[in-house]
Amino acid sequence: MWHPFCFPLFGSPDLTAAFLRPGAQALIFRYSRFDLPVLYDASGFRSLSHTKEVLMSETPLTIWEHAQLQGYSRRDFIRFCGWIAAAAGIQSSGLAQVIKALDTKPRLPVVWFHFQECTCCSESFIRSSHPIVSDIVLDKISLDYTLTLQAAAGKQAEEALHATMTKYKGEYLMLVEGSIPTAADGVYCCIAGRTALDIVKEAAEGAKAIVAWGSCASNGCIQAAKPNPTGATPVHKIITGKPIINVPGCPPIAEVMAGTIVHLLAFGSVPQLDGLGRPQAFYSRRVHDTCYRRPNYDAGLFVNSFDDENAKRGYCLYQVGCRGPVTYNACGVMRWNNGVSYPIQSGHGCIGCSEANFWDNGPFYRHLASFPGFGIETTADDVGLALGVATAAGIAAHAVSTNIRKRKLIKGEIKSSQHGHDDSKGGA
Repeated sequence: MWHPFCFPLFGSPDLTAAFLRPGAQALIFRYSRFDLPVLYDASGFRSLSHTKEVLMSETPLTIWEHAQLQGYSRRDFIRFCGWIAAAAGIQSSGLAQVIKALDTKPRLPVVWFHFQECTCCSESFIRSSHPIVSDIVLDKISLDYTLTLQAAAGKQAEEALHATMTKYKGEYLMLVEGSIPTAADGVYCCIAGRTALDIVKEAAEGAKAIVAWGSCASNGCIQAAKPNPTGATPVHKIITGKPIINVPGCPPIAEVMAGTIVHLLAFGSVPQLDGLGRPQAFYSRRVHDTCYRRPNYDAGLFVNSFDDENAKRGYCLYQVGCRGPVTYNACGVMRWNNGVSYPIQSGHGCIGCSEANFWDNGPFYRHLASFPGFGIETTADDVGLALGVATAAGIAAHAVSTNIRKRKLIKGEIKSSQHGHDDSKGGA
């Protein structure tokens, strides 16, 4: 049953959402950008005076306060802080700072835009393996304005957006999902009668930092594939003079997205980025480097078709198009669905979705002719053949010769095993 105090909120243009998590200790009303908790117990709603205090003070709650209201214990909260700090690549010495930030700092004002995209980034984020990501980080940080998840629509949604941009100018975090069309004056993507190009420029002017979610916003993705009829353009090619964090992937991993936001909240600055503006904590290593099938690659054991015996044995997928050797991402470490699996583990090669122009880099099932690296990685097709003769001395030659010996040893072991098996049959 609704508390009488709640009724005036319904029908108000400022009421944008209401949340009730099973087992929680409060019904949360999203009123403008402020969350009004109406606490309740088994006998019904209570603590009306506290609700009025929140309404009058207009003070945003911290992440920890939100967690409490949604039924999480302090132990749950501390575990989450440790989990998200590890996911963000923060050293153990920085854990106390993360806890303090989520314990005491009010939530970041966030506006989340959707342009030319399929919403897979949002879908990935809300399916994080940790419930606090969706219950707290998303619901309580990112709903100032987000086209996909907010309850408000039309005039109310636009008013919420401009209210946040005006009141928190220079403080709000701008998240962008999707590329921005620039051809024909940007008419290929319009929201509320305005082009995405105009919206991005206006919102970026007052943003503290900008996060480009997914490959669409980071490098253009499929919309920018040849011939790119809409002139799809990533954020960093339109906006300058603002900190921009690129989080590519189609989609990016939910924990990578959450870790990026938590780093901004905890430290008040962007994480360490690589030359392409990507967080080094997640994009410093190739999928190839952390792949559990890497030993098969080194041994020259490849899948030649998806239905052959080598595929059943779990051999390397390089020959059937895997782009792991040229793709930088954390898929092999963090994986998906609570760390259960990722594409290579399910039997399909990496398509390189976090790299620029991956749609135009040739057929997905044609293997790379070569890719950068030393020794055996120079040309995988020639392992044990001409490569050993042609490779120069030094580290590269040592790596090649080591792998040649490894392959010969493996072949010898197989032949020896087969001969021994034949002898035992003959002896029988």
